[in-house]
Amino acid sequence: MAAPRNEFAQYCCDLLSAAGPCLARRMFGGYGISSDGLTLALLVDLGDGEKLWLKADESSRPVFEAAGCARFTYLAKGQAKSMNYYSAPDDAMESTQLMAPWARLALEAALKAHQSKPVVRRAAKTKTKAPSKSRSGVKAG
Repeated sequence: MAAPRNEFAQYCCDLLSAAGPCLARRMFGGYGISSDGLTLALLVDLGDGEKLWLKADESSRPVFEAAGCARFTYLAKGQAKSMNYYSAPDDAMESTQLMAPWARLALEAALKAHQSKPVVRRAAKTKTKAPSKSRSGVKAG
């Protein structure tokens, strides 16, 4: 695992270890935290300090909301936009044991999001031959 330059990013990777080995990479002025290629969290400062945001989906959203977690919301061209990420519960930021169920929820949401993406398959390249010309200049068929 490559070590992030930010100590808080490293701490968050350690906290999320219940989801597997995590890697933090610079992304949009913050960090994307992934495990096995699946982005399960973001580390972003939306104006009130760096905060860990965990991936959510339709089934986990009520769990995050019941715990009082804030939804990731930002302004774009003067309009509020949101993403399926929620702030980590404050108490979960204290230990890997308290973060473990939240890390698993985030990993499940990331896995579902990955599985729901359509598979893009590239068509095999086939070489098409131009019809050959006979010596007389007339196409052979």
